[in-house]
Amino acid sequence: MRCNYFFSLLLILSLSIVQPFSLNAQVPVNATSKDFKVKGFHLDLRIQVMTPKALKKFVKELSEFGMNTLVMEYEATYPFEKHATIANELSYTRGEIQDFVAYCDGLGIKVIPLQQSLGHVEYILRNPRYSNLKEDRKDISQLCPMKTEESKKLFTELFSDMAQMHNSDYIHIGGDETRLLGHCPLCAKKVEEEGKSKLFVDYMTMMADIVVSLGKKPVMWADIILKHPEAAKELPKETIFVDWNYGWRINHFGDVPGLQELGFTFWGAPAIRSHPDNWYVTDWKTHFKNQKDFIPYSRTAGYEGMIMTSWSTSGVYGFNWDVNYDVVDMVQLRNTYPLSAFRISIASYAQALKTKEPIHPEKFILDYGKNHFGLNDVNAQQLLAFLYASPELIVNGKPTKSKNIAEMKANFALVRNQLNKIKPKQNKEEFAHFKLMADLRMHYLDFKEVNSEYNSTDFSVDQTPELLKKLDQILKEGKELGKRFYDLNEDFIYDSELKEQNELRIEPITVLYNRLAKLK
Repeated sequence: MRCNYFFSLLLILSLSIVQPFSLNAQVPVNATSKDFKVKGFHLDLRIQVMTPKALKKFVKELSEFGMNTLVMEYEATYPFEKHATIANELSYTRGEIQDFVAYCDGLGIKVIPLQQSLGHVEYILRNPRYSNLKEDRKDISQLCPMKTEESKKLFTELFSDMAQMHNSDYIHIGGDETRLLGHCPLCAKKVEEEGKSKLFVDYMTMMADIVVSLGKKPVMWADIILKHPEAAKELPKETIFVDWNYGWRINHFGDVPGLQELGFTFWGAPAIRSHPDNWYVTDWKTHFKNQKDFIPYSRTAGYEGMIMTSWSTSGVYGFNWDVNYDVVDMVQLRNTYPLSAFRISIASYAQALKTKEPIHPEKFILDYGKNHFGLNDVNAQQLLAFLYASPELIVNGKPTKSKNIAEMKANFALVRNQLNKIKPKQNKEEFAHFKLMADLRMHYLDFKEVNSEYNSTDFSVDQTPELLKKLDQILKEGKELGKRFYDLNEDFIYDSELKEQNELRIEPITVLYNRLAKLK
């Protein structure tokens, strides 16, 4: 029965390759297909901070893939001279930044620094030095856009520092997901009188003007201006908007052609890691389809650049507070598997940039398996089956699709066991990441099954010894998986963060174990 299930899955996947591929979008009537001026990649360094050695190796491969741009979302890893308070324990030195930018220049890649200037600024506002800029004293994700004098001084200094250290024509000023617009009394009053668009545009115009005064072009995420476009024409015409689309319908946030008609330039941004990806599941199929659909659309819609995003985390944090909401520490609420495992996605992206036709993801994966790993036809199909396995989540202790967690485990075990039997002929370390990802998911499901029993209405103290025995084994396996995770990512991510990631991953298991141990 298991063999029949597995080969039925392979047959379905094989048949899907020959089906026609169509763009899920309406292309402008007079659009013409053309190449992108900017072929870029976006590095998210909020967590999983890459070492300088790993950065150079990574960007060299980007160059070989034909990329010419790298957007660096440094967050607290950037070593500001006048604002050293912002930097965290994983920050680069100024010498490392200068050396890296020069190295990228030598490869023909321009580095665009990304400095969030309104939302996603927890890493700034956690420090008492900047706490007066908060839009809300507990939700520290956003600055108050009405405190213009203080913000203008701060970001003039931050942007000036980045302009000095980077010779790209652009500075990315962020501006996405500013969900607190109009929250505080000052902002609420302005919204009531002039609207959210005016509140947002006035502030972001100030940020953009700082960048223009430094001889650079401002780049910003497009979601908020597309939702609130009424005052958009007041932004500097040099402003470039990045339409991030991770697999949803075209014009998801609003009317892109309307802003193009005002003279604004657009870049596109798909993703290879995004919500709801985490350590235990990656929705590979959606991300490959995102490339197949969105990149050709962007080309015909007149977008001048493409920046592939790869999010290490959601940017939502939990906090350890002191009195008066002073931040003691903050920790990310979602972690994805490190970028070290995603070369296949980057290779697919590079291919999608080179061809005017949509890529065929399944065919690409099969060819990649054969050419890059030296797999035979059957093994390549097994790799495809792993990448296209259902990215089902567990919500409130229950599967979102399966009857129960046992069924999830049984279905995934078929794919995982076949994957683990594969012996690639080359690039074995890269393939080892897939095997670890599969084993991490199975380990997670093992734990979730125990947790489900503990949370069942049928749970009784008599079950404690049995559950503790299962957790003992899960903890033992967790340590072994942690060692594999460390060994595979050593030199890619800083040592201290590798240890922290392993601790975070095992923490829920330890917490449940300790709770059960009290019941013995």
